[in-house]
Amino acid sequence: MTYYGGKQLADSFRTVRKNTITIAEEMPEDKYSFRATPEVMSIGEMLAHVAISPMWQIEIHGEKVDKIEFATFSARLQQVRAEQDALRSKADIIRALKDHGERFATFLEGLDEATLASTVSFPPPVQPAIKTRFEMLLVQKSTRCTTAVS
Repeated sequence: MTYYGGKQLADSFRTVRKNTITIAEEMPEDKYSFRATPEVMSIGEMLAHVAISPMWQIEIHGEKVDKIEFATFSARLQQVRAEQDALRSKADIIRALKDHGERFATFLEGLDEATLASTVSFPPPVQPAIKTRFEMLLVQKSTRCTTAVS
């Protein structure tokens, strides 16, 4: 039987984060302000978002929150935006990608099977209304690979 748990999540997250950091380092700083269209985040804003977003997962799953309400999500979103806005330079963003990425990977390594199998519920109209912690955490790895290079 093959088992994919916290250690495997951490390993694959580290691989994806390493690739994201490589892109961030190779991108000239004067291109961090580039926007494909006025409605989307700039490259720097997207990389700052990628750096900060896993911290919410540590909060939710570390505290074993079992129900997420829109008010909770909205308040956390405001905090995330403030943290992202504080990352102004290429050096700040790369440092956050490294530091937050390793903090998140270390957190993942410590999760046991029971925690990963436990569920979190969401209010309507969110579908599915219930997700496992594993499913929620896996998204951090899978979306970051495409987000950083798009």
